[in-house]
Amino acid sequence: MSEALTPETPEAVLDETADEAGEEEPIKQRKNGLYPGVSDELADSMKSGWADTELRGLTPIAQAEYTAARRAALSARFPGERLVIPAGNLKTRSNDTEYPFRASVEYAYLTGNLTEDGVLVLEPATEGHKATIYLLPRSDRENGEFWLSGQGELWVGRRHSLAEAEQLYGIPASDVRELPAALSEATGPVRVVRGHDAAVEAALTDKVTAERDNELRVFLSEARLVKDAFEAGELQKAVDSTVRGFEDVVKVLDKAEATSERYIEGTFFLRARVEGNDIGYGSICAAGPHACTLHWVRNDGPVRSGDLLLLDAGVETHTLYTADVTRTLPVNGTYSEIQKKIYDAVYEAQEAGIAAVQPGAKYRDFHDAAQRVLTEKLVEWGLVEGPVERVLELGLQRRWTLHGTGHMLGMDVHDCAAARTETYVEGTLEPGMCLTVEPGLYFQADDLTVPEEYRGIGVRIEDDILVTEDGNRNLSDGLPRRSDEVEAWMASLKG
Repeated sequence: MSEALTPETPEAVLDETADEAGEEEPIKQRKNGLYPGVSDELADSMKSGWADTELRGLTPIAQAEYTAARRAALSARFPGERLVIPAGNLKTRSNDTEYPFRASVEYAYLTGNLTEDGVLVLEPATEGHKATIYLLPRSDRENGEFWLSGQGELWVGRRHSLAEAEQLYGIPASDVRELPAALSEATGPVRVVRGHDAAVEAALTDKVTAERDNELRVFLSEARLVKDAFEAGELQKAVDSTVRGFEDVVKVLDKAEATSERYIEGTFFLRARVEGNDIGYGSICAAGPHACTLHWVRNDGPVRSGDLLLLDAGVETHTLYTADVTRTLPVNGTYSEIQKKIYDAVYEAQEAGIAAVQPGAKYRDFHDAAQRVLTEKLVEWGLVEGPVERVLELGLQRRWTLHGTGHMLGMDVHDCAAARTETYVEGTLEPGMCLTVEPGLYFQADDLTVPEEYRGIGVRIEDDILVTEDGNRNLSDGLPRRSDEVEAWMASLKG
């Protein structure tokens, strides 16, 4: 990784950011750089001789009409109030390297823009709101920022101009560097989505309250409960790529046996990066007893023939919608008798859960249906004393079922998390909602309450289910679920 050519003499070039006196600040220098400064001749040379690269006649992004409708719904909910939704800033990983940037869900949902430092502002107007998207403009060539700053375009790539952004997103665009001063002078009621941009929040510190800001966050979370047609399509794309990623993994299980779970992690990640933006969450590549750890993301353990592999992974699309799929696979391609017994019980529970996903049903119904089946199995196997109703009432099955049976899915893997309980967990399913159905049974390696043959076996089966007008659609039905079908599918890929 190359070092930026930042000068040792701060006065050589100026930053694009103005200080309190209205003067431009020096571009930050890198200590121990190999160049002591920039000559006047080099600075002059770098200012000129560049072709015009402005893009004209751009087509709006695919979701532009949908993001406009989402902003209109937001405007109707908070009339007469200024609404501020930041994308967020780069976060330092170590020293002068940053984590890959991912825009805040609220900002991406309302704009479709995914670049750092952006801010959407809805200012109250006579009718509704006037929306403005505040962005960093193209790097300044006159003051050398584009090649001397570590975030200049020569180092990190070209940004869209403000005019280009207006064409792409269908929103008037302004320079985000002017926003803090404008916000500090704002009057009237203001709400901001917190936790993403400290400078924006500092500018509004005397104008906002935590309670009012939380109401904005809750509204935007609940707005995402029902997906529009664009979102449903993106979720299907994410799932389709995920299916191909699972196929990739099965094909290289022999290499994983020779290395570790990391081979599985890397194989799936390759598919995610080639076809999408990233993985939607840390892939769980849990072989053997690691499958009993719900969020096993260390992925540094052995992969052994005769064990099960619990693979919980999802591709995130370029528009930030993620899949969330789990399959529990026999590493050698064939379930043992006890593995099949446990797997088939989880499959039966998932079938019951998926059948309960219907418009008008209570959100809890699919969880209750799956938990009942698993509890019946645990009682039947003699692992817990019945009757079933007693076990469910006391929650005794949770020693082995551990988690809820699903969650909403979208731009976050656990989407809509800030929604009110009465509209989410205690709510009613509607067409357009997308959720996971993922029952599991986990018998810890040190659990002395179960026979030894159960210990160290963990099974989860997870699919992404879209609620439709007449029932549901399994977005991830491209992956087999029934144990015999899983074995046949694995054999076909290996053969």
